[in-house]
Amino acid sequence: MSTLARIEDEWHDEVPIAHLYGEIDASNADDIDDSLRALVSNRSVALVVDLSETTYIDSAGINRLFALGEELRGRQQRLAVVVREGSPIARMIALTGLDRTAGAHPTVEAALASL
Repeated sequence: MSTLARIEDEWHDEVPIAHLYGEIDASNADDIDDSLRALVSNRSVALVVDLSETTYIDSAGINRLFALGEELRGRQQRLAVVVREGSPIARMIALTGLDRTAGAHPTVEAALASL
């Protein structure tokens, strides 16, 4: 994976939580997408992607999250995204409509409660 970003994962029961740090762009979006998909098993009810420490995300990253959300819906699983309110990432998520498709939450706890 690119040095622009890193992922740390944790688990809450059968829900993987992926904390993304750094920048997500065309140079690393495929690697991040692969890493996120690898966290989800058939027993997972959802995936929480924490973007609160993400400093940049471009259209390649947003498109991967849309595709991941669509794939999870097809498997009767959910995608929840965590973004800091008022952050540039939150504005990007809102402009693209990802907040309505995946559900955007201000904290990991709020995302988990929504599931």
